[in-house]
Amino acid sequence: MNAAESAWVPLALSLKVAGWATLVDLVLGIGLGLLLARGRFPGRELLDAVLTLPMVLPPTVLGYYLLVLVGKRGWLGAWLHEQFGIQLIFTWQGAVIAASVVALPLVLKSARAAFEAVEPQLEDAGRVLGLSEAAVFLRVTLPLAWRGILAGTLLAFARSLGEFGATLMVAGSIPGRTQTLSVAVYEAVQAGQDGVANVLVAITSFTCIAVLLLAGRLLPGRTLR
Repeated sequence: MNAAESAWVPLALSLKVAGWATLVDLVLGIGLGLLLARGRFPGRELLDAVLTLPMVLPPTVLGYYLLVLVGKRGWLGAWLHEQFGIQLIFTWQGAVIAASVVALPLVLKSARAAFEAVEPQLEDAGRVLGLSEAAVFLRVTLPLAWRGILAGTLLAFARSLGEFGATLMVAGSIPGRTQTLSVAVYEAVQAGQDGVANVLVAITSFTCIAVLLLAGRLLPGRTLR
């Protein structure tokens, strides 16, 4: 198997994991971002700090927390295994969970900032015109905040694509099953397969640069040209 063929399987798996993780983060990020931007409750900033922790915690520490949570002896992992026979450790679904947790702050922070930038008077105008709260959100708030949210979502996709530490601890490195691009690069270097490593690094770098350029153009205040 040549270097290009060796790169295809982890690339496909990484895109699958990153896609699902980004979708999860988009839903959670919008909901939590709106809660933090509009909600007024005790402990709001503490909740924001806790949700932002994955940005600053070492990936191995985050991976350990996830093992404690969803491992076979973890309180959630044990319950899922006993009740439904579901095992998340050493599966691609486990990799999705790890990538989602690591990348969530990128969507959350962008969504919160985007919602806070929406003028309340515009939302009030929608209410005066008889729109329900759901309609105000869908027809006023979200259209005005979509660029910031999308920029954060693209950054989360790039982060999910390159996630290594937490993913390795939770999902392991099973070729064809849980070995993502970043893990495959590590394994290739350890095995002295420089050709495979070079192809994987080039693919990862090109994809992340493209995503960062697109995200930069979507940031609020930037014009699309």
